[in-house]
Amino acid sequence: MSRPKLVGQSGEEAFVSENVAVEAVASPKKAGRPPRERGVAIEGLRSVSITATEPPSNEIARAIIDYILSGQVGPGEKLPSERQLSESFGVGRSTIREALKSLGLLGLVEFRHGGGTYFRGTDSDLLPRVIEWGLLLGERHTTDLVEARQHLERITTGLAAERRNDDELRVIERALEAMRAAKTTEEFVAADVAFHLAIADASGNVALANMLKSISSLLRVWIHRVMDAETSFDVSMHEHEPVFAAIRERDVAAASAAMESHMTRASARLVATLKEDGA
Repeated sequence: MSRPKLVGQSGEEAFVSENVAVEAVASPKKAGRPPRERGVAIEGLRSVSITATEPPSNEIARAIIDYILSGQVGPGEKLPSERQLSESFGVGRSTIREALKSLGLLGLVEFRHGGGTYFRGTDSDLLPRVIEWGLLLGERHTTDLVEARQHLERITTGLAAERRNDDELRVIERALEAMRAAKTTEEFVAADVAFHLAIADASGNVALANMLKSISSLLRVWIHRVMDAETSFDVSMHEHEPVFAAIRERDVAAASAAMESHMTRASARLVATLKEDGA
């Protein structure tokens, strides 16, 4: 896909809009501080209106999603640089970084050290859900959702230990065996997600199970991030085994404790990957 080019006032090549004026309504500045000037615009990037009701990075992230979906960036292609986005929107680079981190958390873009930000492609599991939910996760929202997942998984695991039947136990065991046999990150992640969803189904509570299933695509993205940063699957594998053993023995307390331990450690590994990206 050919990349659009533009010519700034200096004559240097950059991304520019031929027809679309991109304007940002900045939040009130301190007295005496001049407003940030808007630089050259990026073709296909819509205007934004920054309000005080939500972080500016949220609206910037939505605009970048629209820009991606408009076809301006193809799968595997590089997004405009932080500097170009900052100048086009008329906001600071820290706001641009926060917006890009949100898209990274959703699995829509990937960061290459020293090489910029790249669109992962429309095969991302979360792309249709981003459109459906209008959901953008900043650091605070991510922390809240991780915490919610921890409590949800602990509850469904305890219920599964109490209520599971033999067929449901076999489904959980097959997912665990698939994790052991996994040769690639994709195989391990698929089996890991299946393990957690099978436990939710075995809880006997449809509402709780559906809550976990509703974020299964996000779980897949998160687990993939963590596994990409690991040298092997062993650590995660060892955390899942006591969960299954306790469910098999119908030990409610042990099952809940084992899942809580796994969630605490897995969440810490996820946060570590976010910090590596500067989140």
